[in-house]
Amino acid sequence: MRPYTPADEDAAIELWRRTWARHYPHIDFNARVAWWRERWRQELLPVAQVVLAEQDGALAGFVTVDPKTEYLDQIVVAPEHWGSGIARALLDEAKKLSPGGLSLLVNKDNARAIRFYEKHGFAYAGEDKNPVSGIAVSRMTWPAP
Repeated sequence: MRPYTPADEDAAIELWRRTWARHYPHIDFNARVAWWRERWRQELLPVAQVVLAEQDGALAGFVTVDPKTEYLDQIVVAPEHWGSGIARALLDEAKKLSPGGLSLLVNKDNARAIRFYEKHGFAYAGEDKNPVSGIAVSRMTWPAP
């Protein structure tokens, strides 16, 4: 685990793209790279703490947390590291960055992520909409109410 530096941007954006493409193969995430880069620079980095997970010198995952709002925007783990404990380690880092609590939005069709968050103390906190896509999502919070 280590803090993000500007030199990590390309690797983080590529990991984000590759991971989402694996989870949602029917969506062309290659077309979204410029948008992701802009969002990374303009929306996440100005407010979020970013922690990277490395395995054998390569980026294996990252988490972004805004400690002021207690919002966990992204937790991304390379598909080849799914089930390895990296997601748990990143979530533990997020909890250290925001010990008073965390909230997040998760796609309703991402059952794997929902199970992961529930297993680690998050609880369903209501319906919401993704502010970018407008898709219905679930809000989850930790600690559970």
